[in-house]
Amino acid sequence: MSLDFGLKAVHVLITGAAGGIGLETVHTFHQLGARVTAHYNSNIGELTHLEGVVSIQADVRNEESVDRLLQQAAEQNGGPVSVLVVNHGIWPSNDAHIADMDLSQWQNTLAVNLTGPFLLCRAYLRALRNADHGVKDTASIIFIGSTAGKFGEANHGDYAASKSALMYGLTPTLKNEIVAIAPFGRVNCIDPGWVATPMAEETLKDKAFVERALATTPLQKVASPVDIARQIAVMASPVLSGHVNGMNIMVDGGMEGRLLFPPKAQ
Repeated sequence: MSLDFGLKAVHVLITGAAGGIGLETVHTFHQLGARVTAHYNSNIGELTHLEGVVSIQADVRNEESVDRLLQQAAEQNGGPVSVLVVNHGIWPSNDAHIADMDLSQWQNTLAVNLTGPFLLCRAYLRALRNADHGVKDTASIIFIGSTAGKFGEANHGDYAASKSALMYGLTPTLKNEIVAIAPFGRVNCIDPGWVATPMAEETLKDKAFVERALATTPLQKVASPVDIARQIAVMASPVLSGHVNGMNIMVDGGMEGRLLFPPKAQ
């Protein structure tokens, strides 16, 4: 039995689409018949080989660059964006307590992970004001949060703070604001735990680290990008999730938190 997600010909913009969760999300929406615009920053990667997908470069930290991204997406892919998937983000790999973190690291992480989503949502909502009813009827913003935004993450307070702001600041705020522009518009957040992406590849090579990270996860496995991409598609679907709004959907295998220290030997 085939299931119609109601996303055929719907214009979906996915940020950070060149790798990991983003690339898998591009494939998923393309398979569902959506018109996909894929954003990348410095490396286009495999996007260059995808037929039927419009790829556009932009620096999400820059106001003019983000405004241009939304304009070019509309011009090159058949009209205004209806579904915005805010997937991009950085996770500095160096461990740094807040007491030792450089201000430049803090500022750059928040610029990419928080100011970028603000600029994207603002440009998207402004364009949505002038869109036709068909675009507004399927309007949806989907943020990609993190278990770090729920539980915090020692040595990565910049990342945790930025994700928490998306999950518990912007999501509930925008779900109340979007309806003033699109009466059926929705805003939700998909919050993964550890996912086997290129960004996490080196960290996940440490078996002891993975054991600690999964110590409170009943499913005892690291997610794959397709696990997250499919949940994003379900949340974007006006057929499957048309009455789901302002929610944080944890896609983390049932994680209850992280152990600060490995268990003592018996």
